[in-house]
Amino acid sequence: MRAPRFWWHPSPSLRANLLRPVGLIYGSVTASRMRRRGEQAELPVICIGNFTAGGAGKTPTAIAIATILDMAGESPAFLSRGYGGRLAGPVRVQPQHGATDIGDEPVLLSRTARTIVSRSRPAGARLAYEIGATVVIMDDGLQNPSLVKDCAIAVVDGATGIGNGLPLPAGPLRASMGAQWPLVDAVLVIGDGEPGRQVALEADEHGKRVFTASLEPAPEAAEALKGRRIMAFAGIGRPEKFFDTLHACGALVDATHTFPDHHPFKPEEVAALRQEAESLGLLPVTTEKDLVRIANASEAWPELTALPVRLRIENETGLRNLLMRRINERRLRIV
Repeated sequence: MRAPRFWWHPSPSLRANLLRPVGLIYGSVTASRMRRRGEQAELPVICIGNFTAGGAGKTPTAIAIATILDMAGESPAFLSRGYGGRLAGPVRVQPQHGATDIGDEPVLLSRTARTIVSRSRPAGARLAYEIGATVVIMDDGLQNPSLVKDCAIAVVDGATGIGNGLPLPAGPLRASMGAQWPLVDAVLVIGDGEPGRQVALEADEHGKRVFTASLEPAPEAAEALKGRRIMAFAGIGRPEKFFDTLHACGALVDATHTFPDHHPFKPEEVAALRQEAESLGLLPVTTEKDLVRIANASEAWPELTALPVRLRIENETGLRNLLMRRINERRLRIV
């Protein structure tokens, strides 16, 4: 899905207002579903989600939180629906699994910690318990009521915030903010921008913790791209953010191509991209998530480079304390 531009206007456009009645219905149905009582897992559940459709940095956030919990002595396991994969699960991700099996995000997550793909979140949480995890990090699922969350963190893109503030399809929200605020314990705003600052102010008014962070390219990879002529392409929620990162690295971005989020690359698409890069003498660069999907769609492309990015969290100590407090509170309730 490629998000329409009118979603991200600060106020609803004519097209958004025409779709507003449909959005009210969609948002109402989602809000009603969100109020259902979920199953209590054997383990504490940390949910990393979005208020909106599209990417805001959930996967880097989940990886950063797994690292924080690992350093605190926990043994986290990721739980993902496996969007775009064929396996319903529950299944533990193994090295032989590719994006067509389990989706692109679980492949990346599994490089950091044990990862389970399951369209049934309760079944996936049970498997996490069976394999010896001490805490579940649920990648996405803020609006999914099937599991009780012990701590829910909403990730917000600072540059886009909640867009025009309307539910799908009139805007990017999965439900009205009034329905979603009670679900979250904290907001993590990634990157600068007035839209993100407005969400942070609203979060503070609702008594939610606010954290900020930035996505930064791996230093060695960024240095290697400085001064290079590049053809960049991406199939993520906001490809422009990736292109901006390349410019900030000092790369000379001569050509760009955008694809919908989680785009399943076809062999002919990859072949066309490769031919263009070679004919123009450009270094092809994409995201780690896109590289995972391309591996299933083409022959080896040695020149293709991915730019790894990592999340740097301000007040990481405060976030760790919040997570550990919620985990320990859950354990006390079990005892």
